[in-house]
Amino acid sequence: MRMNIIPLPAFRDNYIWLIHDERHAVVVDPGDASPVLDYLSAHDLTLSAIMVTHHHADHIGGLAALLQTYPVPVYGPASEHIAGVSNPLSDGDSVSLPGLGLTFSVLDVAAHTAGHIAYHAPGVLFCGDTLFSAGCGRLFEGTPEQLEKALSRLAALDGDTRVYCTHEYTLSNLAFARVADPDNPERDRYAAHCETLRAHGRPTLPSTIALEKDINPFLRTNTPSVLKAIAHHTGKTPESALECLRELRAWKDVF
Repeated sequence: MRMNIIPLPAFRDNYIWLIHDERHAVVVDPGDASPVLDYLSAHDLTLSAIMVTHHHADHIGGLAALLQTYPVPVYGPASEHIAGVSNPLSDGDSVSLPGLGLTFSVLDVAAHTAGHIAYHAPGVLFCGDTLFSAGCGRLFEGTPEQLEKALSRLAALDGDTRVYCTHEYTLSNLAFARVADPDNPERDRYAAHCETLRAHGRPTLPSTIALEKDINPFLRTNTPSVLKAIAHHTGKTPESALECLRELRAWKDVF
């Protein structure tokens, strides 16, 4: 069976991920129904399920309109009250997608929001706003301790796991990474690649876990280059990876 995962651009920089074969489709974090409905119609596909990672409007805003046309199962975090979610999920649950033959494991990655979840299948990760290419999500409801736990969990996945996050933030994240992790030639090569992609109107995503461990300062909190940059920024060398992560996140918030 041929499986496709494509990004549907929405708003200024969101991606709604659409998984499909020749007949069936599943969407992840549909903040807007219009691009989803347009794609389904243009490609003669039937929506069979919706997965959401957290409650922010740019990830769930299209649910009501999609459900009017396609009354399908909606999977989402059990600890966040999201109208339209029919199948609430917690850490360790699994999602078998109707028609596509895919099964995802549910990971608790609370940090960006209090109940944020991610969906993982071999080689594939839909992580919402927890991990971005070269960055991570803001702590709107969670703590640095939760963020460290979430990022560590994602970093432990197989290196070839493709990372489907939901914002095209890569170039802006890389601008911060150049300052927060200055001595990183692998990051510089990746930045040149991403700049070329964006110049041609192409997404920088998906990334991979292995790549993120090489270029993402939020996954490199024990490396000398990052520790030195934090010390230069704050006047104090972090005493732990958690302290480094906390300072990185605070720095990025005002960068």
